[in-house]
Amino acid sequence: MTSAVTTDTTRPGYGQLLRTPGALSFLIPGFAARQPFAMLTIGIVLLVQNTTGSFGDAGIVATVTGVSMALFASQTGKLADRRGQAAVLIPIVFLHAASVVGLTVLALLGAPLWALALAAVPAGASVPQVGPMVRARWAVKLEGSPLLPTAAAWESVTDELTFVVGPVLATFLCTQVHPSAGLLTEAGLTLIGGLLFAARRGTQPTPAPRVAGQAKHASALSFPGLRVLIIAFVGIGAVFGGMLISLAAFSEEIGNPGANGLLYGVFAGGNMIAGIACGTVAWKIGPRRRLILGYVGLTAAASVLWTVNSVFLLGGLGLVVGLCIAPALITGYTMVEQLIPAASRTEAFTALTGAVAFGQAAAVTVAGRLTDAHGSSYGFLVPAVATALALVTLLALRSKLAPKAPSRIIGASRPTATVRVNERANERVVGHRVPVTVD
Repeated sequence: MTSAVTTDTTRPGYGQLLRTPGALSFLIPGFAARQPFAMLTIGIVLLVQNTTGSFGDAGIVATVTGVSMALFASQTGKLADRRGQAAVLIPIVFLHAASVVGLTVLALLGAPLWALALAAVPAGASVPQVGPMVRARWAVKLEGSPLLPTAAAWESVTDELTFVVGPVLATFLCTQVHPSAGLLTEAGLTLIGGLLFAARRGTQPTPAPRVAGQAKHASALSFPGLRVLIIAFVGIGAVFGGMLISLAAFSEEIGNPGANGLLYGVFAGGNMIAGIACGTVAWKIGPRRRLILGYVGLTAAASVLWTVNSVFLLGGLGLVVGLCIAPALITGYTMVEQLIPAASRTEAFTALTGAVAFGQAAAVTVAGRLTDAHGSSYGFLVPAVATALALVTLLALRSKLAPKAPSRIIGASRPTATVRVNERANERVVGHRVPVTVD
């Protein structure tokens, strides 16, 4: 069944998005503040592998970092919702910079694995959640606007640009300057960028502190749709983690460690290209179906990574995997506006980012052990298995991703276009002169 949407406006694009009043005031410092996020895991892996000689040990330390981030990310988001982003971000960036420097010093001194893992806890727990904070600012500025999907695509492109630049920069610094240079640069950029972003208080969402006697607002994690998205994002994180370790191991095997940054950059570049395209497409299918189709493509592409042993073929296939990630990521973030009330959205966005970090961390550990024992080909099995399991779960629980009625689309403002909604899908589409087919 198809529902038609009619309006006199044209498809909103990136130019219109960037002309949103006040947008550039938080986008520019936000980009600088999130850049180090892509450098942290690869910086830890390269430093610890250099000092211990083991990808498995490096994977354990990186995993502790990722798990700590995943566990504390949603709490950081909840605090930001209640007390304001700047109040939470300023102390966190100082703590993170100090923790990363401490971890770096311990690694250079040859500290035992348990000490490195212990130091990794505060380094991961204090990762500033700038990306979710930027998304929360967009959600406030564009609530009910047809520009919201474009903003989600823009944020995915921005994230992937960091994953193009970050790993290449960290790999260059670690291999050409000093094994610790990647992490120390990450700490410095986090501190400077985070403080600049925190200073842009005018565009942050209004804090919603708890009031005595007032009913406690629901946690974002209490909504089943978000829990399903978290599972999907864990699988996506496993792709990032499995690719990170396996590409590094493959580069070592062929005697060209510097190729790691290039190969990972190509993979992330595919994601960025797809993200740009997603922001310009007037979709004719609903977000739930889009998410599933994107995940099917991702699972299919990831399932053949382990069979490739050529640099050129691996680069090409990595590009395809990257192209398949963006539709799933963008759609998942966009669905938060439908599923989660405004007062809990920063928590929701940080929960999804934490899910990616958790999936990446778990994949780094498993892939690290597999590559130590059997070589890089076995490490590439991790993304294949993780995405397959997540896809099965996503298909089984897909009904949780649709609101039960149009009135349950939380946080929606009054639509500005004439909208007819398919009663089975109960999905709202605003501002497009296109027929929209929903599941």
